[in-house]
Amino acid sequence: MDYYSNQISRLIEEFSRLPGIGNKSAQRLAFHVINMPVEQVEGLANAIVDARKNVRYCKECCTLTDKDICPICSNPDRDHKTIMVVETPRDLAAYEKTVSYCQEKGLVVIGDIKRGDIGSTSAAYATAHLGHVQVGSQKLSGFDTEFATVNPYFGTDGVKPFVDVCNQDDKGIFVLVKTSNPSSGEFQDQKIDGRPLYELVGEKVAAWGSEVMGDEYSYVGAVVGATYPEMGKVLRKVMPKAYILVPGYGAQGGKGKDLVHFFNEDGLGAIVNSSRGIIAAYKQEQYAKFGAENFGDASRAAVETMIADIKGALENR
Repeated sequence: MDYYSNQISRLIEEFSRLPGIGNKSAQRLAFHVINMPVEQVEGLANAIVDARKNVRYCKECCTLTDKDICPICSNPDRDHKTIMVVETPRDLAAYEKTVSYCQEKGLVVIGDIKRGDIGSTSAAYATAHLGHVQVGSQKLSGFDTEFATVNPYFGTDGVKPFVDVCNQDDKGIFVLVKTSNPSSGEFQDQKIDGRPLYELVGEKVAAWGSEVMGDEYSYVGAVVGATYPEMGKVLRKVMPKAYILVPGYGAQGGKGKDLVHFFNEDGLGAIVNSSRGIIAAYKQEQYAKFGAENFGDASRAAVETMIADIKGALENR
């Protein structure tokens, strides 16, 4: 038996359609609205309708705005090498929308979050970026990327929660082993019993990965910079079953010939990343003919050049 009037029942039903709002929360919201002054209710309703009609996602960065191109992207002084800096809830919405957009296009998304902390905090990070929570009968996910990068500095305590989520939700991680930046050697190249730290971390990656194996490769991969090809050659042998995420191609100086040892003999085992070299390709002399207004075409051309470079290097190794 329904004890509420039709108007209240309808209001509760509409609130319960919102994500994360159960029946009891919908009732509380409905009763709260009913007790508000009529002018405030009208203001709330008008604000919702106005936002729905006029707010959209920026065509370049997917942040929420009331224009096709948001003020940040349309600012002529903006540094186009910066994709997005997460500082406010609006930025998180832009990140979430970007992830969803990529997945709608059939792309695999790697969240370059470089997270790592004490066990309980790492567990929260792992759930937010890769896993899910059960709320009543609902299975809710946060950013829901397929992969995430992880900082191993906390040791197993910081990495194991991510491995557990990989097992539960069929996801994957890339652990920082030898990063592409110039000062990475300050810590990563330090010798312990005559062996560099990055090599010891690589062995841990192989051990963690043995707990979550797919058909041929582990769900636990490694980050190894293209700017250190000789180290990549060693680490490929240390982690034969790990996919290696290879940053440093393009803008940081890495070339196809530097990457051949990151791949296994089957031509698999490595994912090569280029960010600035593709995003800001129109600023490079060889793609300047496209102009800033056709940055997408310049990026496509840069990707095609990158593929040809890597494919040629692998064929000739």
